[in-house]
Amino acid sequence: MSEKTKDSGLKASVQKLGSYLSSMVMPNIGSFIAWGIITALFIPDGWMPNEALANLVGPMRDYLLPILIGYTGGSMVYGQRGAVTGAIATMGAVVGASEIVTGQATVPMFIGAMVLGPLGGWAIKKFDEKFQDKIPSGFEMLVNNFSIGIIGFLLVLVGFYAVGPFVSGMTTIFATGVDWIIQRRLLPLANVFIEPAKILFLNNALNHGILTPLGSQQVAETGRSILYLLEANPGPGLGILLAFTVFGKGSARSSAPGAIIIHFLGGIHEIYFPYVMMKPLLFLAVIAGGVSGTLTFQLLNAALTGPASPGSIIAILGMTAPGAYIGVIGGVLVATLVSFLVAAPIIKMDREQDQDNFEESQAAAKAAKADSKGQSSEETNAGSASVEGEIPAPEDINSIIFACDAGMGSSAMGASLLRKKAKKLGYDMSITNTAISKLENQAGVLVITQEELTDRAKRQAPLASHVSVGNFLDGDRYDEILGEMQVASEEETSPAAPVSPAATTTDDVHADVRLIQVPFHEDKPSASVMAASNLRNELKKAGSDLVAEAVPFAQLQNNSQTLIIVDADTVHPAKEVAPEAQFEEVSKLYEQNQYNKLLNKVN
Repeated sequence: MSEKTKDSGLKASVQKLGSYLSSMVMPNIGSFIAWGIITALFIPDGWMPNEALANLVGPMRDYLLPILIGYTGGSMVYGQRGAVTGAIATMGAVVGASEIVTGQATVPMFIGAMVLGPLGGWAIKKFDEKFQDKIPSGFEMLVNNFSIGIIGFLLVLVGFYAVGPFVSGMTTIFATGVDWIIQRRLLPLANVFIEPAKILFLNNALNHGILTPLGSQQVAETGRSILYLLEANPGPGLGILLAFTVFGKGSARSSAPGAIIIHFLGGIHEIYFPYVMMKPLLFLAVIAGGVSGTLTFQLLNAALTGPASPGSIIAILGMTAPGAYIGVIGGVLVATLVSFLVAAPIIKMDREQDQDNFEESQAAAKAAKADSKGQSSEETNAGSASVEGEIPAPEDINSIIFACDAGMGSSAMGASLLRKKAKKLGYDMSITNTAISKLENQAGVLVITQEELTDRAKRQAPLASHVSVGNFLDGDRYDEILGEMQVASEEETSPAAPVSPAATTTDDVHADVRLIQVPFHEDKPSASVMAASNLRNELKKAGSDLVAEAVPFAQLQNNSQTLIIVDADTVHPAKEVAPEAQFEEVSKLYEQNQYNKLLNKVN
């Protein structure tokens, strides 16, 4: 076995573990935030000390949060029956590690819940598979209820005597190590590993497997923890995006300001990963930003009272411990400044080289993420190609589902973005987001995933239609998807229209063009919308400032500086509305390969 294959397998295992942990923690992150707010407000050192309400802090941390994680873990494996069994099993570990039994401070049993929840789901699933067909008629309810009770009882004993004490001991060792690192001011060195791990999509295992449990234990002891800030700090990514905004070129520069809003305010850190992949030296910038930010957090005694998820500055400030606002804001600003100062000369050095390889960097990011899942880039590309042309017509789709690891974050934003675009075009199908593990295998569903997750989604729901996107926030890609849906609908309901002799691109040069428009009939906008999207992509690649838009016939500009793209169906009404404009007639509006040649004739 080659070293590359071994490394890929290791990264695949770590990434898969992180994905699984994330799927258990992320659906319950609201409960962590609620607990963090109660802690920040009502403990003796909180904003509004209240002895009675402070009694909520311990039971919520020790019982509610682990049991929710165990319940979710069991549900992931085997639905409701798995969830109940997982919750029962988790209770054994919680009590086994409690102060009542051990005589020592209770260790939050989050890791134990992540083990026993799925174990409970797996155990009841195996029982059902073996005995489901052997239950006598009329005894189904009796067997179903007692099977959960008996298996749950056995797993409670396992949790109480084995998992609880073991996890408690290991957590204590880790916590002692973290305290030792913090006391010696070495915590900033953790970002040497955390920042590259984020960009290589291995952060979930670190965040949900180590930082969140240890941070929660620190909150239980002191009411605050710096560990929540290590991975959530938006400063390093913000510095990268600011550097591209000032010194970048082409589409990377033009897209960076929008990415700043999504990253800094929305908390979707994945948006800046392709920018770093574009220039590998920028890993130094994010590492420097992360290290300096954490050092500032330490020096200024910054901390949060609970996890900030997503990693938005709004969420971070909302979870900031009393008296720690200066430290938190200072750490974010220092991380941003250092990352910017390191990134700026790296970006400026490359200005003489390839002016814009942003699209290539996005492909590299996809390949890295696929590699972390044990796939090769060729497999990823093949998986992407396999879904091309499979988008069904709107009348064949009952719902559209955005699927990702945890079913939150960027997939939710993607669903919102497509929902708005679909509504404008008159489509009323359901558009939602979920975790891949929760996809149901049924026809009439269009599943949208990032390219590196498409194969996994296909295995989970083979009867559904699948389409890949490079980035859940790529609005132009959604225009293409909606356009292809409309084209599929038209091809199903009507014969192909004859192409007029003139319905090809001409050899004429279009001079002094200031605007490109693609007209559409009110009842058939999608092909024109997709054509305008394709044109914008080509214009962006060429670094052109020209605007391309899809408009109704009434909004066509009747002047010689407007180039109107038409096909056989739109050429005559367009020329009636805007006879003074320049025209380019094509055979099919939605064929992308023709627009690169077309733009060569525009000056």
